[in-house]
Amino acid sequence: MKMNLKELSEKYYLSSDFNSLADKTKVDYQYCCSRLLDTKVDGNLMAKMCLTKLNGAMARRGYEVWLSRGTFSANAICSVARKIYSFAMEMGYAETNPFSTFKRKTTQVRKVVWTKEQVKQFLDTSYSKFRWRNIGLIVQMAYEWCQRVGDMRMLEFQNIDFDKQILNLEQSKRRALVHLPISDSLLEMLQQQREEFGFQKYVAPYPYPFQGSYKPYSLTRLSKVARDVMNASELPKELRIADLRRTGTTEMVEAGVSMGQIMSVTGHANPSSVKPYMKNTFASAESALTKRESYGKSI
Repeated sequence: MKMNLKELSEKYYLSSDFNSLADKTKVDYQYCCSRLLDTKVDGNLMAKMCLTKLNGAMARRGYEVWLSRGTFSANAICSVARKIYSFAMEMGYAETNPFSTFKRKTTQVRKVVWTKEQVKQFLDTSYSKFRWRNIGLIVQMAYEWCQRVGDMRMLEFQNIDFDKQILNLEQSKRRALVHLPISDSLLEMLQQQREEFGFQKYVAPYPYPFQGSYKPYSLTRLSKVARDVMNASELPKELRIADLRRTGTTEMVEAGVSMGQIMSVTGHANPSSVKPYMKNTFASAESALTKRESYGKSI
């Protein structure tokens, strides 16, 4: 049976493999798959390529095209392509996986953190315009709760207990459950959102309906609009909103919060998993040495 990549993706979307994924993961997979299908290799659209004729060399050239948009993005698309082809092999549509024949480039662990003033600049700018307001709320929630931006863009009103002022969230990446307090200022924002967007399920959707319904920000649109806000705020180009989880975690470290308490906020099960979000700073070193000196005086 001859099948092209587009036909395979349609079958994959109907499979239990795909439908068992979290909603956010489904959206991310669909985005990566659309990028895969729209890629041209040697002048040919990947969507129309026959599975049995797409070889490792062609897959590698496709990967080189994706690298032009960044290593992280290229690896994400390649990962989805590998999963779809693994599904094809299990179903007997293909015998080999061309996207597993080459080594992907590694990405360096980012150590960038925002300053409090930079966060304030971003929020002031985003809250000044209606079209940017929901981006501001996504950023504020990610920063205050030390959560992934991806989880915040998909956050639903059912996750918020307005009476008890608590966020109840199952994280999409590790399925960890976190229960976090909601500050008075953030609660006020969320109550305003409920008044304006409470007729649908998403807390901070793209603020303009599409075909009569509101949808979460796509990864592409989220990145673009956030960059527009950063440019309007005259913030350094090195900053990314994905850094906010690390920023909040770093602030907890500098405040002397214990590892166990940090993990209860971030949802990590292993202390070693928290380390990539941390940054060795003068403030944390000064705090450690001050505590050491105080301990010495008490002996």
